[in-house]
Amino acid sequence: MADGRDGKKVNVDPKLLELLACPLTKGPLTWDPERGELISRVAKLAYPVRDGIPIMLPSEARTLSVEDVLSPPRLSGPS
Repeated sequence: MADGRDGKKVNVDPKLLELLACPLTKGPLTWDPERGELISRVAKLAYPVRDGIPIMLPSEARTLSVEDVLSPPRLSGPS
């Protein structure tokens, strides 16, 4: 998992993940624990999570590379 600013492990509450959607596409997000990001495959954006708080601003999001888009999601929300 990615480290927060204070050095602690960052995680996203599964219930929160169920409620969140991409602000651009309104589509689902998947959690990438290695990078500490919420992934929108449709928008091809990765939203950062800082101190356990998802930053759902497109201006703060990282554009996904082709490899990121083509690779299967590592972990998604609860079933």
